[in-house]
Amino acid sequence: MRVAVAGGTGLVGKHVVAELRDAGHTPVVLARSHGVDLTTGAGLAEKLSGSDAVIDVANIVTTRRKTAVDFFSRTTGHLIAAARAGGVAHLVTLSIVGSDEVDFGYYVGKRAQEELVRAGGVPWTVVRATQFFEFPEPLLDGASPVVMVPRMLTRPVAARDVAETLVEHALGDPAGMAPEIAGPDQLDMVDMARRIARARGRRRLVVPVTLPGKVGKAMATGGLLPRGEYLRGRRTFDAHLASLGAA
Repeated sequence: MRVAVAGGTGLVGKHVVAELRDAGHTPVVLARSHGVDLTTGAGLAEKLSGSDAVIDVANIVTTRRKTAVDFFSRTTGHLIAAARAGGVAHLVTLSIVGSDEVDFGYYVGKRAQEELVRAGGVPWTVVRATQFFEFPEPLLDGASPVVMVPRMLTRPVAARDVAETLVEHALGDPAGMAPEIAGPDQLDMVDMARRIARARGRRRLVVPVTLPGKVGKAMATGGLLPRGEYLRGRRTFDAHLASLGAA
């Protein structure tokens, strides 16, 4: 199969591209570095031509509601229009566990994205995942020895586990809202950040921060945990830490 990967140069996207290649399929990367601007649609129709499916893991790093809604609305809108015009048979979109429960700016953007996918006229699958093992790492990469990390209760999952799941769905039939995917262990983001800093030999003082209002309370008390049955990732956070120490 020929599978287009929106955001194929990012954390999850790189794993998706590798998984597709390893399985003998042809990935097509949709990213600025490959001649496609998802925010404007430039170059998208040509690159998408002939694709059987699309996996959308395009992302933006922001906490602002307006920025998130604008980004996901524009990129998803362009992607759906091009997929519909090009006869793409399946759109698989990555979303976030708890995005419909917690009124955080970024999550509101993901809600808008899901709504567009459901109404877009292209057969679809949405896979919600918990935070990745790598989530705290950008916070630790700054020059400051003091790092503010939000209190967040989660079941972190390996980005590669998520990528494998997305590829499996892309190669199969559209499933609508697919089972959520989460990691095997329940952890706090503050503890994760401290353990990553130690594994990487970084001297960082990790300071816990509870975000204000209902959003902070929901994040700290399980609003981002899966509800009911979910797909359990097979890789562990301990194994991820060991790989950091060996790197």
